[in-house]
Amino acid sequence: MKRILKKWNQLSLVKQIFIGLIVGIILALTIPQAAKPVVIFGTLFVGALKAIAPVLVLFLVMSAIAQHKSGHQTNMKAIILFYLVGTFLAGLTAVIASFIFPVGLTLGKGAEGVTPPGGVVEVLKTLLMNVVDNPFNALVNANYIGILAWAVLLGLALRSAQETTKTMLSNVSEAVAKLVTWVIKFAPLGIMGLVVESITSNGIDSLLGYGKLLGLLIGCMVFVALVVNPVIVYLAIRQNPYPLVFKCLKESGITAFFTRSSASNIPVNMKLCEKLGLDKDNYSVSIPLGATINMAGAAVTISVLTLAAVHTLNIQVDLGTAILLSVLSAVCACGASGVAGGSLLLIPLACSLFGIPGDVAMQVVGVGFIIGVLQDSFETALNSSTDVLFTAAAEYKEWRKDGKEINIQKAA
Repeated sequence: MKRILKKWNQLSLVKQIFIGLIVGIILALTIPQAAKPVVIFGTLFVGALKAIAPVLVLFLVMSAIAQHKSGHQTNMKAIILFYLVGTFLAGLTAVIASFIFPVGLTLGKGAEGVTPPGGVVEVLKTLLMNVVDNPFNALVNANYIGILAWAVLLGLALRSAQETTKTMLSNVSEAVAKLVTWVIKFAPLGIMGLVVESITSNGIDSLLGYGKLLGLLIGCMVFVALVVNPVIVYLAIRQNPYPLVFKCLKESGITAFFTRSSASNIPVNMKLCEKLGLDKDNYSVSIPLGATINMAGAAVTISVLTLAAVHTLNIQVDLGTAILLSVLSAVCACGASGVAGGSLLLIPLACSLFGIPGDVAMQVVGVGFIIGVLQDSFETALNSSTDVLFTAAAEYKEWRKDGKEINIQKAA
């Protein structure tokens, strides 16, 4: 047994997760009833990530800001610019693809009891109210906007504190990060449980009727991940971006695909940033921020499903309105919560741009929930992996300016 465990520990986490994935698929397809108890591993894994992530974000951001030295350069402006440009281009890609490959919907019921926001103003108001949320309430409810706000304010307040206080804060931050590494070691079991749950609960048959819509959604997301994002990264670092792109997709995208929560994947992204040798002062802030506003996958979902409703209702759309939809989808995506299905409730906002009634828009949301098994998984994988990709791109851009060697092949 010791020899088996030793060989298992010698495998990379990605290989371990792949083995858990294959075992989960085999169990779900061969003995679905007997495999159902395995689902508890997935529930425990996601629950542990969700529990530790808010505490990790609070202490990492607070510690990074408190210990920031005056004159030390950060890349937050560049990172935020990449986030916003990437989200807009993802929405624009989805709009163009929806015109080239128009998809219709069979609208029916499926979103009863779900209340969407009333408008973009309401989304922005909610974001602002989350900023001033009670800090303890923010931690309990995993309100990352509120957690970030309090962490930044407390970090700024502690910059003049004694070194012993800063050391203690740093030690607590490192201890929480250590807990995260312990949780992530159980990722293979967690992924196995999540796969069993997904296949035994939803099956594959329920998705076949929406194959064309799913194909368009997933195709757009793959195009953004493998074409749009690499172009952005290349313009920043002037090197082949694909080793870094594939590294982020492999080590961040895979876990995000199964947890279906950008917030839950924050600890995984933190660990990946550390492996890439990035500045902790940057990624301890940019990764939690990215889980909130860097939502390229959400922009794709909002645009594709909205235009699917537009095509179904034979509504004529001009070029100006289509571009406006790209902007609106990007704004709405930034307001999407970092939890499974968070982008779907913002579809009625985009539908309102074309005068589509609320009851019809909610039927579109219902379709989104039906295909959510795959749609939300791909969406989260794109969102979360891009957080690390753009954080790394912004830092490597500065390295290039300073004449520092950028060895992406070695880092990846």
